[in-house]
Amino acid sequence: MNAQQFALALSVANAAMLASLLIQPHRTAAQSVAPVLRSRALELVDDAGRVRAEIKVLPAQPTLKMPDGTTGYPETVQLRLFTSKGGPNVKLAATEDGSALVLGSDPGYVQILSRGASTFVKLVNKDGRQQTVKP
Repeated sequence: MNAQQFALALSVANAAMLASLLIQPHRTAAQSVAPVLRSRALELVDDAGRVRAEIKVLPAQPTLKMPDGTTGYPETVQLRLFTSKGGPNVKLAATEDGSALVLGSDPGYVQILSRGASTFVKLVNKDGRQQTVKP
């Protein structure tokens, strides 16, 4: 086999490989999705590395003193959304005995709570004045 025949055979082999690559369907890693992501916490950060959102499972705190005088707080799943300055504007919590939602910003916040026997909506302004609505 001379050099010309070898070059021709090599060119034919290369053309055959190229044709097979072009004909085959392609799958990319971006198209596959993991069915489940398992973790105890998840944080989303912005381009500056600041945490802007988090969701996590908090352990029970049996000795925690609550503002209403009760003791203990159950295991909680919590979602918090933060401003670019780090202030939490949204907090959503789910516990074994209820849930809570807090929406806040500079002028004040709104708290909605339904836990155990306690259900209320509380409005608080930046001066600390508040109004509570109970059923």
